[in-house]
Amino acid sequence: MKRIAFVLGVLVLFAAATSASGFERGTPTLIVKKSRYGEVLFDGRGFALYAFTRDRRGGPSQCYGGCAKAWPVYFASGSLRAGPGVKRSLLGTTRRRNGRRQVTYNGRPLYYYVGERRPGVILCQNVDEFGGTWLVVRASGRLVG
Repeated sequence: MKRIAFVLGVLVLFAAATSASGFERGTPTLIVKKSRYGEVLFDGRGFALYAFTRDRRGGPSQCYGGCAKAWPVYFASGSLRAGPGVKRSLLGTTRRRNGRRQVTYNGRPLYYYVGERRPGVILCQNVDEFGGTWLVVRASGRLVG
């Protein structure tokens, strides 16, 4: 009985982690959706993604500790899929200090904002925090300033 409970617990955790990462079967890694800032990047579930100007294009993330709590990292846990409007050639990853892969677009690490609880919401465009500015990203890879 304990073994069955353990296996069920592991399966529930795996399903939750897979769903939360946006890598469900058939779900694109990135999509482009219209917003009040024009067409910008969202994860496959419809949550806005941000770039941090303190991160240098092609370089590692500069967001750790309290920064990463306020701006959770968009981790890659499977193969990356470009959805409609996304340029596959701009999609990639960078390694974080702990070895996990963070999704990048046009060489910029991507993040969520912790306060956004519903798909399609953009609450923190052009916010200065943790030594840089947080901006949503266009399909071209340019930041919306």
